[in-house]
Amino acid sequence: MERLTQPEEEAMQVLWQLNGGFTKDVLDLLPTPKPPYTTLASTIRNLERKGYLRSEKLGNSYRFAPQIAAEEYRKRFMSAFVSEYFKNSYKEVVSFFAKDQKISAEELKEIIGMIENGQRKD
Repeated sequence: MERLTQPEEEAMQVLWQLNGGFTKDVLDLLPTPKPPYTTLASTIRNLERKGYLRSEKLGNSYRFAPQIAAEEYRKRFMSAFVSEYFKNSYKEVVSFFAKDQKISAEELKEIIGMIENGQRKD
């Protein structure tokens, strides 16, 4: 799947939250400054073209629903991110944040415990 632009990702976040909706619904929930309605409508149509949304005509308008779950997108995004910026090494990712002091020793211990116990934290 194609990578999302920032406006596309913002629209998808709202559509995942709503589990689908109309362009007006998305516009109402976007943070300020909100894009013009026509710009958002184009963004949503691009998401449909890219395969992230499907549409259903209801009267004179279209209702859009996600074709991909938020969790699936997150997995794909993170895999591509780690591959492109950290040579496909999760160790490099953790090392980067540890060196920049963005993760504490206590958090690292918690992650190690999760790995050893085969658990994941949500």
